[in-house]
Amino acid sequence: MPKNCRRSDCPISFSLDIFGDKWSLLILRDMIFIGKRTYGEFANSDEKMATNILADRLSVLENAGVIKKKKDKEKKSRFIYSVTDKGIELLPVLLEIIKWGATYDKDTVAPKAFVDRIKNDKEKLMKEIIEGIKNNKPLFAPIP
Repeated sequence: MPKNCRRSDCPISFSLDIFGDKWSLLILRDMIFIGKRTYGEFANSDEKMATNILADRLSVLENAGVIKKKKDKEKKSRFIYSVTDKGIELLPVLLEIIKWGATYDKDTVAPKAFVDRIKNDKEKLMKEIIEGIKNNKPLFAPIP
């Protein structure tokens, strides 16, 4: 959607303009829960997002202040992406989506213990996840 072209002043509409496509929340999932930080890592996700879509989604999320990027100190041609505080505020939404999806998807790969923690101990789980984000220690290790 072009910049400054709002459909309405509805907060749901506003939110959907930022992450209402089928890819943006998957990028946030990979950043928050798995610790992916580079374009190449996102491109290698199981969902096989087209590179032009990935570039666009990263740009939209960055322009919305949900993520930020900086040059990689080790490899100057690469950017490192990280979740901002504004992006971290989406964590409760992501956890509720995980809980809902795990409840209704009989083929879910979400670990039962993780879903149970969302249901029974969400506040403590959120603190652990946020600490992991800030210390670059994701809850789930990246899958090689």
